[in-house]
Amino acid sequence: MPELLSMILHIDQYLGVWVEQYGAWIYLVLFLIIFGETGLVVLPFLPGDSLLFIAGAFGASGMLDPVMLGAILIVAAVLGNTVNYYVGRYIGPKVFTQESRFLDRRALVKTHAFYEKHGGKTIVISRFLPLFRTFAPFVAGVGHMNAMRFQAYNITGALLWICSLITLGYFFGNVPFIKAHLNTIVLIGIAAAAVPVVVGALWKIFKRKADTAL
Repeated sequence: MPELLSMILHIDQYLGVWVEQYGAWIYLVLFLIIFGETGLVVLPFLPGDSLLFIAGAFGASGMLDPVMLGAILIVAAVLGNTVNYYVGRYIGPKVFTQESRFLDRRALVKTHAFYEKHGGKTIVISRFLPLFRTFAPFVAGVGHMNAMRFQAYNITGALLWICSLITLGYFFGNVPFIKAHLNTIVLIGIAAAAVPVVVGALWKIFKRKADTAL
């Protein structure tokens, strides 16, 4: 666990070591990380956002091919969500009634509530929200969202998520100030993405209470 936490907090250092160690195989390593975070509901803690940003920065420095990187990781994100969706579809709603040592049931229930409110848009929006992006396709599968409709949102979300973060990393990842404060910036970005979700949920709660009071 300490090693995993260190990797999440210092992914820039780890990625540099991996590029030197694995050479061209680094693309497979990154594919597996993105696939794992989006496709395996038991791995929501993998560092997707910061990894994409740093990978974009490495692309700008010439250590990675940004076009190949983007194409490979888009495929990983689409396939990951697809696997997650079908696992949720076939396991069914029993995951909400049974405790599991491998699943964060509270996060799963919150994602389900988010999905109920936003519908298919959840698949796109959740790409930018850690934990939510891992559970959203699973919940969509449990809810038996139409497969074609799911894939439309899935591909759109993958394109926006991968391309935007790699592009931001490519142009800004090597700026000295950003490199020095990367972890803080990533946390701020996550918080900023989560604020609209939290505000919307609070507004809905207060509105329901106000309507009840009337």
